[in-house]
Amino acid sequence: MDFDRYFVKGELIPAIVQEEGTGEVLMLAYMNKESLKKTFETGYTWFYSRSRQKLWNKGATSGHLQKVVDIKSDCDDDTLLVTVIQTGAACHTGNHSCFFTDIWKEGGERN
Repeated sequence: MDFDRYFVKGELIPAIVQEEGTGEVLMLAYMNKESLKKTFETGYTWFYSRSRQKLWNKGATSGHLQKVVDIKSDCDDDTLLVTVIQTGAACHTGNHSCFFTDIWKEGGERN
């Protein structure tokens, strides 16, 4: 696997995490080359924390693991779509998805 092709534009690549079956977008995180390799090696998601400046295995502490079903890249090889089987909540707030706050709805109030 040529991992370098995904890091031509920078050291980090956005990874959109989607739940298998429902198609729900669970979260967005970033991967560096090392976390992408660890994801391939283990079959579970690994990311790079920009705030902590280190690798993290999603769910290692909480038990809310993400088993990887497949990984796709976009047409420019600069964004990944990671389909997972999610155990428990994906969001650190305890919500199933990190995308739970409505800020706009057609015909509705806008925050």
